[in-house]
Parts: sequence; structure tokens; C-alpha cells
Amino acid sequence: MNRSARVSSNEVLVVGATGFVGRNLVPELIERGHEVVAMTRNASTYDPPEGVSVVEADLNDRESLRGVFDGVDAAYYLVHSMGESEDFMAHDRVAARNFVSAARGSKLSRVVYLSGLGGERVTLSDHLKSRREVEYILGTGAYDLTVLRAAIVIGGDSASFRMVRQLAERLPLMITPRWVRTNCQPIAIEDVVGYLVGVLDTPETAGETYEIGGPDVLTYGEMVIRTGDLLDKRATMVPVPVLSPQLSAYWVDLVTDVPKVVAHPLILGLKTRTVVEDDRIRSLVPIELTPFDDAVRRAIA
Repeated sequence: MNRSARVSSNEVLVVGATGFVGRNLVPELIERGHEVVAMTRNASTYDPPEGVSVVEADLNDRESLRGVFDGVDAAYYLVHSMGESEDFMAHDRVAARNFVSAARGSKLSRVVYLSGLGGERVTLSDHLKSRREVEYILGTGAYDLTVLRAAIVIGGDSASFRMVRQLAERLPLMITPRWVRTNCQPIAIEDVVGYLVGVLDTPETAGETYEIGGPDVLTYGEMVIRTGDLLDKRATMVPVPVLSPQLSAYWVDLVTDVPKVVAHPLILGLKTRTVVEDDRIRSLVPIELTPFDDAVRRAIA
């Protein structure tokens, strides 16, 4: 169904509908009774679920966004430029500004943004700094913004989990940097979707920022080892102090097929502790969280 065929006046726009999170979110929104508009840069390559309207637009092209928000009440912002450009921070900045500009004057009242979990410290990686900057830019719009901050999302098409899985599969012995001891609170893609849909249906979450995570806090090393166990690939790690995250990034290039423009920013962010400190959302959007091992089993099935 193309844009001109839509007649509904109460719709949810998913920006980033063809990405990992978007592909999981759109069917759940339909299941919950929402009327969904999927935004993509190339409609010919997207096969939407039944009942989903498609609009073709590019956040880096302000003119292409003209009319995108007509009839839209709420929007999910699920895009980032990591993997598309070395200067992903600049691209993310422009995309967020164009979104805010295009939404001006529309009846858009709610926006939900999936951001990155991590402390408010000067040691944040460029990846997390960019997520914070996008939060700020989106927050300047004339709508209520809800931000959900997550660490590693466990799912088959997650780039960060793909690195974990391939390290576990391909390296029985790993010489690793100290960041493998950094704590992280991964979350299953099903739980991320549960929170994304849940906040839209919970008016009191409008204008708020929440941290989301699964029930298990693990070090990055523990995640690799436990994933290896579930793959029947026993992994052993030997942390050494001289191996920096930068050197580790080049090492991961040799072991995994994750593009370096994605892998390097992710790895440089692994020195940041990503654990939920504020769990207010648990009482507002009560969902049964998926244990790490169960999430991994689903991801590798």
C-alpha cells in the first residue's frame, strides 16, 4: 500500500522500519491494533506485513520528508548512521534535525527513541555521545519525547550480539583486554519491543527517559563464554592489560564479519559500564523479562 492510498487519521510512523529493531516492532504494533506507517529509503526493497502502509523518504534529504507526518499521531525513531559512514555522528545529527524540522506544524504528539545505555561521563564513546546528542535534538521538537536507553540487544540480527556469537564460535582461546570485565545488562529483542509498545500505550511515560535491561548483569567475557556454552563451543579468555580497545577493534576485524564501521564504535564503547541504575519503567510497563540464556537460544535458533 503506498502513501497516497492511506485514509486513516490515527497512525504510528516507524522511522527505521527495515532495521533490526523496526522489523521486530512493526508486527507487534499491528498485533496491538495500531495502524502503522513504515518509513524506508527504498520502498521497492521492503516487503511490509499485511496492513502496513509504506512511505519512501530519507532523513538526510529534508525535501523527501515533506508530508511524511500528515495524519501521524506518534512516531518511533529507530535510526542511526553507524555502518553507513565513518562520520556517523554528523549524519545522526543532521537526520535528527531534519526529523524535528519536518514534524514542525504537524499533529505529531508522541515520539519514542531507542537510545544507548551508559553513564553521563566524559568517557562515553563516540557511539554513546551520538545517542545522547540525538536525544537532545529530538527533545527540541513540539511533541512529547520518550527515550528508552538499552545496552546490547540480544537477537539474531543484532550487530553487537553477532560479534559476541562469532567470537564464541571461532576462538576457543582469546587474549582479551580488560574491558571484558566491564558489566553490561543485555536485553532480549522481544523485551525491547515490549517496552517500545508499552510506553506508547502508557501516557505517563510521555516526556520521560528510562533505562531498560534484562534480568541478568554479566561481564562481556561472561556473555561470550555463556554464548559459547550454548553453541557447544567452549571458550577460554586470558585478559591482558596491554591490549587496548582500539587494538581489540582490529583484532575483531579478523575474527568476525561485522563491518568495521559498525564494530569499531561498538568496541570502543565497551569500556563503559552499561547497567540499569533507574528501573522506574518496571512498574509502568510490567513485562516478564527474558533470561540471558533463553534470549541467546532464541537468537541462535
